[in-house]
Amino acid sequence: MTQGFPDTMGVLLAAGQSRRFGAPDKLLAQVGGQALVCHPARALAGLGCGGLAAVLSSDAVAAALPPGFQPIRIAPDQPMARSLLAALDHARQAGAGRLLICLGDMPGVTGATLARLLARPGDAACVQGGRRLPPAVIAARSFAAVATLAQGDRGARDFIAALPPGALVPISATEARDIDTPADLGSLPGGRDTVGPGG
Repeated sequence: MTQGFPDTMGVLLAAGQSRRFGAPDKLLAQVGGQALVCHPARALAGLGCGGLAAVLSSDAVAAALPPGFQPIRIAPDQPMARSLLAALDHARQAGAGRLLICLGDMPGVTGATLARLLARPGDAACVQGGRRLPPAVIAARSFAAVATLAQGDRGARDFIAALPPGALVPISATEARDIDTPADLGSLPGGRDTVGPGG
């Protein structure tokens, strides 16, 4: 693979609790014939990052991912901040110049949007209709500050809220949609709340 962004560690945050979705793991629900989590994973994998990893608490989700993602295991039922801290620690230990975080429940995110984020100098995040949200890029110089801000289920929210307007990449409503409930899934083309083989 051509290394388009060799200084970047791309990390998929895929250890969500799925509380509002019900018993099945939402990340394994089928969208367009593959597990929901595979859509953002493939967008991330196609960038040519220097390294790829996924924060996970489920063996089934790990098995559904496309090849190339190093697993970062955390205990189940952890708040979002725990996933972010694990990603930051992994990027720091790898000596990455920056960390690109992508959520496992955002199947509409495209590789083109992720590349636009990485084209921004330094820290960056997305914006849709005035709402700031991941995916986001965290420069190595910001790792410690972001780790301090990460609390509970807020994750990177405070970091993203503090970014200047020039660090924001506009995205469509489709890309910004995250899947929290079966109704969210049903609104997607090809979405159905059945768990099957992913990838």
